[in-house]
Amino acid sequence: PVAASELTLALQCGGSDGYSGISANPALGHAADILVRHGGTAILSETPEIYGAEHLLTRRAVSRAVGERLLERIRWWERYTATNGGEMNNNPSPGNKAGGLTTILEKSLGAAAKGGTTNLTGVFHYAEPVTTKGFVFMDSPGYDPCSVTGQVASGANLVAFTTGRGSCFGFKPVPSIKIATNTPMYRRMIDDMDVNCGTILDGEETIEEAGRRIFDLLLRVASGERTKSEQLGVG
Repeated sequence: PVAASELTLALQCGGSDGYSGISANPALGHAADILVRHGGTAILSETPEIYGAEHLLTRRAVSRAVGERLLERIRWWERYTATNGGEMNNNPSPGNKAGGLTTILEKSLGAAAKGGTTNLTGVFHYAEPVTTKGFVFMDSPGYDPCSVTGQVASGANLVAFTTGRGSCFGFKPVPSIKIATNTPMYRRMIDDMDVNCGTILDGEETIEEAGRRIFDLLLRVASGERTKSEQLGVG
C-alpha cells in the first residue's frame, strides 16, 4: 500500500458534447480536487482547448511566474496557428458540433472544468517531467492520443477520460477510466464506459457525489481493479 499522494492523474476529454461541461467534466474536476487534497497530482492539458478560458486558470496560479508561463504557452499557439494560416479562435471540430457545442468558448469552458478548483501549482512543456504536486498544466495539442502520450511521459500513472459522443481509446500503458457525460451514450457503450455521469443530468446525484464516485474508482483501479478498456484488451 502507498498513499494517494503517489497518484498522478491525466485529465482528458474527447468526443465532447453539450453535456460535457455540466456533468462529466465538473465531476472529474471534483475528483481532481479530492486527489489534490490528498497530496496527489492532476494534469490538465490540450492547450488549444482551454483557449478563451485561460483566465480561469491564471487567476488560480500560485505565483505570477506560473500564470505567465501558461500565457506564454497560449501565445506560442497563437503564433503557431498564425504562421500556418489558421487561428485559435475558431469553431470546434465537426464531431463537437454534432455533439451540440457551438463555439470554441463553450468547448474551452467545459474542458477547463476538468481541472477542478484548487491552485495551479505549475505549468510544463509537452512531456516535461512534472516536479510539483497539486493541480498542474502540461502544454499539448488538442488531439487526445498525442496529449495523453505527453501526460504519461510527464509522469501520469492514471488517465480519466470524459466523453459525450463515445470513444474507443484505451491509452496504454496507463489504466484509462472512461466517463460518460450522458446516460443514453453510456448504455450504448456500456462495455467500454466505467462511469456514467449522466446521473447528474437525470437528477440522481450531484456533481460532488459523482466526483466522489470517480475518485473512489481511481483508488480501486490504482489498487488493481481492471478498467473496461483493460478488460477489452485495449488499455
